Amino acid sequence: MSLFRLSPPRLSLARKRSSAILAAAAVALAGLTGCGSGGGGGKTTLGFFSWDNETTMKPLIDAFEKQHPAVEIEFSNAPPVAEYISTLQTRLGSGTGADVFLIAAENKTNLIEGRFVKDLTGKPFMANVSTFNSATYAKDGKTYGMSLSSWAGGILYNDDLLAKAGVTEFPTTWDAFIALCQKLKASGVTPFYDTATAMPLTLAALVGHENAAKGGDVDARIFAGGATFGELWNGPLTTWNKLFTSGAMSKDVVGLTGAQIVDEFAGGRVAMIAAGPWDVPNLKQKAPNLKMTFAGVPTPDGKPFWAGAASPGYAINAKTEHPKEAEAFLTYLSSKDAVTLYNRQTAAMTTTSDVKPQLDPVLEPNFAALEEGRFYLPQIAWERNQDALNTEAVAQIQLLVQGQAQPAAVAAALDDRLKSAGG
Repeated sequence: MSLFRLSPPRLSLARKRSSAILAAAAVALAGLTGCGSGGGGGKTTLGFFSWDNETTMKPLIDAFEKQHPAVEIEFSNAPPVAEYISTLQTRLGSGTGADVFLIAAENKTNLIEGRFVKDLTGKPFMANVSTFNSATYAKDGKTYGMSLSSWAGGILYNDDLLAKAGVTEFPTTWDAFIALCQKLKASGVTPFYDTATAMPLTLAALVGHENAAKGGDVDARIFAGGATFGELWNGPLTTWNKLFTSGAMSKDVVGLTGAQIVDEFAGGRVAMIAAGPWDVPNLKQKAPNLKMTFAGVPTPDGKPFWAGAASPGYAINAKTEHPKEAEAFLTYLSSKDAVTLYNRQTAAMTTTSDVKPQLDPVLEPNFAALEEGRFYLPQIAWERNQDALNTEAVAQIQLLVQGQAQPAAVAAALDDRLKSAGG
């Protein structure tokens, strides 16, 4: 099913407090929070918390402030995924969240059910948002996040290193991919890195492929009590674990961050990495002469699949004291000019109806996967308890990588975590 025929990001409360409390809060929260308040010169300060960095968002913020001179954006950010969600949760719990922030796959249920985010259903700025993206951040027919792009992640490889290894066509089966890794390793080249500090993209793709092969409804049956994680995850986990049992990928990945993996690839020290569209601008800057190509994740039956989902959405703090300014900010962010600028800044695959994203040719396979619906992300497919399940999954996957757990134990731990979280 085509993604586009179905027709990627902070909470701030303005409080009236005494000057003494404000002074203490400023010291305690300096560099931590972005609180909406009365700004200098009569301006309204609107807090915005994102996992995009300041370099990415500053041009959009500057353009918005130029259009709305009475509003000043107070920007703060934290890197995805775990640190962002943890920071957001802390700020919301302490009443210091920003007026506008990102709602992500891993925390959408908590934010919606906890009534931390405003209902955006029917707002004019939602008109250009795709049905698929709106549905991703919806519950009971109401939408709580304005998601303006989607993504597909796969395996990014160094053309020159693979050519030196005699590769003329990237493998489509998992066994052939393992054989390629071993061939590269034997030649003295580090073959492949995928993160183990977050949900591995290759594992997500393998689970998605398995889900599609089983009819596409296994997650729904798991959360309805009619299936277990083992039915969906045991096969993909066993397949993915061959990276380590065969020695194709080093167990040292448990200590590598995503940024470190990208740096290794940019430096030509690893031939292939699991990556997403967001990595391309960074790599082009770090290694302008690097020739690279994206491919889908090889699968046991030779039908490549991708990790992917609707990107995080912009949400409005349910307790904001500046709802009009927050809505004005989302109105700008969804505009043709802003979406075009964001696409240029991030290489995001924007999905609004009035903007055709300009994509680097490297990303053409990713975009095709989105159009064809060949993508999956567990955290999106999970109906609830996404944060708890994601934390458990990553912890168990790290044990698997280190040989301290078996695939069936990882899946069983997810079943236990879902049960302990209330099913």
